[in-house]
This record gives sequence, C-alpha cells and structure tokens, in this order.
Amino acid sequence: MPQSRSAKSGELGFIERINNSGLTGFVHSTFKRTINIHCHENGELFTIASTQIDNGPNTLVIHSPSLEEFNIDVNDAVYVKNNVLHISNKLAIFTNQADKWFSILPEYPANTENINRNLKRMVEYIDIHGKAGGMKEKVVGQSPFEAEMSKLLEERTKLLLEGLLNNRMTSALHHAVSLIGLGPGLTPSGDDYLVGLFMIINLRNSPFYLHQSFCEEVLQNAKNLTNEISYMALKKASIGQVRESVIHLIYSILYGEEEDLFLTLNKVLTIGSSSGTDLALGLVCGLKANLKAGGQS
Repeated sequence: MPQSRSAKSGELGFIERINNSGLTGFVHSTFKRTINIHCHENGELFTIASTQIDNGPNTLVIHSPSLEEFNIDVNDAVYVKNNVLHISNKLAIFTNQADKWFSILPEYPANTENINRNLKRMVEYIDIHGKAGGMKEKVVGQSPFEAEMSKLLEERTKLLLEGLLNNRMTSALHHAVSLIGLGPGLTPSGDDYLVGLFMIINLRNSPFYLHQSFCEEVLQNAKNLTNEISYMALKKASIGQVRESVIHLIYSILYGEEEDLFLTLNKVLTIGSSSGTDLALGLVCGLKANLKAGGQS
C-alpha cells in the first residue's frame, strides 16, 4: 500500500489537471524538499513540494516536512486515478481539500515615489545581507574559476541593464541570452537574474509592459542553454508566473513600507544558495529600467 498525503495547497492549473486526469509522466528528479515530475501531456515539469516550500507555478505543496521518507526514485511512474495523484506504488496525494493558488502580479503604480525609496533600501539590504557566490561576488575565499565567473556575470548584467536603460532592445536581448546557464547552482545565477527581470517586465501598466515579447525572445534561446528545471522557471516567469514569496516582495517594493520590504526581501534571499539574491538583483535591474523609461532616474 502506498503512503498517502493530502495537499496543503496547489497551483490552480495543477489541481485542475489532476481532477481532469490529465497528467501522466515520470519522476524527473528528487530532492529533500521537492520532487519534479515530467508530464507526458505537455512536456512541462510539475513539482511536489514539502511544507518548507511556498506556492509556485506547477507546484503542489503536501503535508510533509521532507519528501525523503517516501523513497521516490527517478523514473518512477506518475499517474492519476480517481482524482488522486499517484507516484508508483509509493505515494498517493489527495487534493480535494487543498487551497487553490494562482500567480497574479500586482499592477505598476502611477506614482513611483515608493518604488524609488524602496529600491534604494533594497539595494543597500542586499549589499549587506545578500548571499554571495552568484551575482553578488564573494569577498574572500574565491577560487580563480569563481573570480572569472563573477567577472562574466558582472560584465553581462551591466551590458544588459545599459541596453534596457537606453531602449536598445536588440542589444539587451543579446546580453540577456548570454546570461542563460551562466553561474553556479541548480538554477544558474544568470537564469535566476532573468526570472527577476521577467517579473518586472510583466507588471501591468509598467513602461516595459510593452516589451513582453522580449521575455519570449529570450526564452526561445534558452532551451539548449540550461537545464530543464531552470528552463521551466524561465518559461513560467516569461508569462509573469513565479513563486508566492517573490510576488509578496514585488508588492512590498511597489506599495509597502520599510518593514514589509525587509520582511519579504529576507524571505526571498533565503531561496537556494544564492538564487534568491540573484533573482532579487534581477528585480532591481527591471525596476531601474522601468523608472528610467518612465522619466525617473
């Protein structure tokens, strides 16, 4: 008999796919807090997450602090039966009582004074509390390889920002693509940075909202330049879908006070080894571009 767990919450589309028996596949990868499933129907990755992970695109959070206890293996079969998601004969997940969640970004405000103020606070906070090793360079103990990687990340993000600030989108596209797959981590630093940037471009009413096609053009180049897990994050981000903690941070930047900003920013900075910091710096890049395009500096 498989172990059974109920889902605490899940992305609306994922739950609907289970209820419509529209998911068969296999286990793509396993980690302590997440299990990734490759879906035969659309080729996307779906994630089963422990309670230590927040809501996200294609994600189902189940009532378990760790997923190691289920002994799930790569290539285990995944299927739906009677509205229950099964992973081989090891785990059955019930979604009938799960809270349904969907990624919705806030709108960009007409008055950008709060953004200007919070952006300065955010940069200062990341400088002090952000995790080094990706976009933020290590101060000590850096190997020659890490030093070269930091140099490349710094150079390419600077050129990308310059392209965006000066509305040279062809140049910006070239430098954005050069970041894909670059840097350490399961989701490379360059990819995480682009996820943050994509979020800001997808803010309704923002100056760069008209450049949404930029995200799709970057994505078209990403498939063969990075791994499947990171590609899925980029794919979802290109249409404005991201983890709940990141949405809370964006809302705090646009509308929140200092306390809200630091609380939500700190949560994002804890993501991965340096992923949260890399993503947050991508948000900074997009916000600077929006402020410049809107006549702010």
